Parts: sequence; structure tokens; C-alpha cells
Amino acid sequence: MTERQKRFRQEYRDAINPWYSGLVHIAVLYAAGIAGIVYSAQHLHNATWEWLVVPVVFIAGNFFEWGLHSYVMHRKVDFFAIRAIYDRHTRQHHQYFTDNEATISTVREFRIVFFPWRVLTVFAVSGALFGTIAALLINANAGYILFITMVGQYLVYETFHFCCHVPENRFVQVMPFINTIRRHHTAHHNQGIMMKYNMNLTFPIADWVLNSSDVKRGFFGTLFNGYSDKHVREELMPVIARFRTEAAPVTLDGPLLSPDEERQLQLARA
Repeated sequence: MTERQKRFRQEYRDAINPWYSGLVHIAVLYAAGIAGIVYSAQHLHNATWEWLVVPVVFIAGNFFEWGLHSYVMHRKVDFFAIRAIYDRHTRQHHQYFTDNEATISTVREFRIVFFPWRVLTVFAVSGALFGTIAALLINANAGYILFITMVGQYLVYETFHFCCHVPENRFVQVMPFINTIRRHHTAHHNQGIMMKYNMNLTFPIADWVLNSSDVKRGFFGTLFNGYSDKHVREELMPVIARFRTEAAPVTLDGPLLSPDEERQLQLARA
């Protein structure tokens, strides 16, 4: 861990409200999300083909996740909530965690890992809106299943992200999908490539389709890559190595890349 990262971590921890409880934070988040899913499931009536809504919403959600991460969380736009999301993510989360040290050690650090409760509220309201539209256009089962999928996908997002930042353990090492996204997300926290690569936080499907994964493999190889660094794109390696050092030119808004490094990042996606 660099001295810069150490200082930021200490300043961030010192600024956390003394009343904040990491356990309460996640208890409310998961309880509310699961309650919404259970409520919707109880209102299903002999659903059959309506379950086909699940893969459609899942794929759309995966690309939405990629787009939100790329164009909101890593793009500074001075517009109310959009700017707040950017500040919380790029200027805080990516300063607190780098690929040199991407883990937490206390429950109070849940504050920098999990989204605030209002994000679940936004997803729930969006799910209810789209669910209502699906119910009007198709039937009630389709509406409830759409809501279940959207909220469930958000809870999967939070769970996978948490697994990316916990201390190393046997579960995250061997669990399929979890081990892939843990390496994938840790690589994303390299401050040299964080603005352009590894934008998925659940399953790296959109990253594979849009050629923004730091590994160059086929679809299933990317999805089940696990901890392997064997297929990391060679063009990225010099940038990754440079931005692991104390001397790396980094600001709160991201890396200061040289023209040659910018070309290398573009070349890697060619």
C-alpha cells in the first residue's frame, strides 16, 4: 500500500459518523430487498413461460451495470445526484482501494463498500415501475418476476462487490464466478486502467462483449477465469506496473496518463 493510500484511508475512517453501524447498514439493505422479493413471489400464480423475463432482464441489467459504472461512476458530470455518485466512487472508493490493497478489516469499513440505502430504494422504485409496465403489457406474473429479477440482481451486485473487498479466504478463492469477479475487480482498482477496463461487478459479460476486460479470452474463459493472470493483455502490463508505485501520477479524478499510455490502453482494445 502506498503512503498516499494509507493517508486517505485514515482520513476517511476518521470522518465516518460515530453512530454508523456496518451491520445495521447491511441488515436493513438485505432485509428490505429480500422482503420485496418474497412479497412478489407470494403474488405469483402458476407462472410458466413468464420466467423467460429473467434472462432478458439479467442481460439488460448486466449492460446497465457496465454503462452506469463507465459513464456515471467514472465520468465527472456536474449534475446533482450524478456528481454525487462520481464523487463517492472515483474520488473515495477508488482512493480507499487500489490493486495494492483492496480489502477491509473492520465492519465500519462497510461504509466504503456498500451503497447507501437510497440506492436500493431507487432500484425498487424502478423495478416497480417497469414491473407495472410489464404487467400491463403482458400479465401480472411477468411484472412480479421482472421486479424480483431487478432487486435480486442488485443484491447480487452488493454481495459480489463485498466478496471483492473482504480479506483473502478459501471461499472467494474457489467459488466459481466469485473468484473471477474478485480478480477482475481488483484489477479494475489499478489506478492506471480504472477508467477504461473491467466495468462489470457481477459477471463480466458486457466487458467481454465490449472488449473492455483486462484479460483476452473467449466467453467462457473470461467468465470462469478465476484468479489467473495468464491472459492479461500485454499492452496493459506496463501501465498496470507503473500505477502500482508511489510515484504514479494520480489525482482524485484518476490517473494522469502520458500520450503513449493512452495509446497503449486504446491499442489493447483494438
